[in-house]
Amino acid sequence: MGVFAHPDDESLLAGGVLAQHAAAEARTAVVTTTWAADSPRAAHLADALDKLGAGKPRMLGYADARNPSSAPGRPRLIDAPLDETVARLVHHLRSFRPDIVTTHDVLGQMTGHPDHRRTHQITLLACEAAGLPHLYPEAGDPWQPQALYAATHPDSGVGELAPLLTDVGKSVLCIPDEYVTTVVDVTQWVAVKWRAILAHQGEVARERSLPGILARLPAETRHKIIRTEYFTRLTPGPVPGDPHRLTT
Repeated sequence: MGVFAHPDDESLLAGGVLAQHAAAEARTAVVTTTWAADSPRAAHLADALDKLGAGKPRMLGYADARNPSSAPGRPRLIDAPLDETVARLVHHLRSFRPDIVTTHDVLGQMTGHPDHRRTHQITLLACEAAGLPHLYPEAGDPWQPQALYAATHPDSGVGELAPLLTDVGKSVLCIPDEYVTTVVDVTQWVAVKWRAILAHQGEVARERSLPGILARLPAETRHKIIRTEYFTRLTPGPVPGDPHRLTT
């Protein structure tokens, strides 16, 4: 299961991995924390997820921090009560019961978007809470994901992309290479990933959005940028040990 802030994050950050797992007949799903279910971006998300084989949209429906009209009448994700947002994600984790969860990194990806950082926080808390029966009992039977991965970008992995972002006034926040635990070559699924990115038509049409930036690139350069996905593995839940051996 992917848990991402905005429609298009799933395709950009983990589209190859999602397509890879779907091709292997694994169950996949995506929870999106912002934008209303009746918005145009939700329709684009549905198209992208269909291409990735990731099921129907699961949207928490909060407003984008930088676009309150993305979910009229709803609070921005960054303003919503943390306990409420965690409980809603726990419900999705317990109903879908994923073995693996992936989300944003602690930096909020390269641009440091506040919705990305908040989604990272919510996902970490929800993955731990989902396995504890006394937390959010109304959200269903406990389920503990076995692995949690933060999609990220290391210093060595942004060479082609960094100047494209800085040229449109965006930041480039990277992690040290040694923080990356998993590097996935998704060349075999790049075509599917790119079709999913293109499904986010509104973002492709924008000059400063990453889908729009990628769409204006030569195919060879774009392929080089999106063919590799990077992750840092985090461990949710308790670490197995000897409960009878206590130290002080």
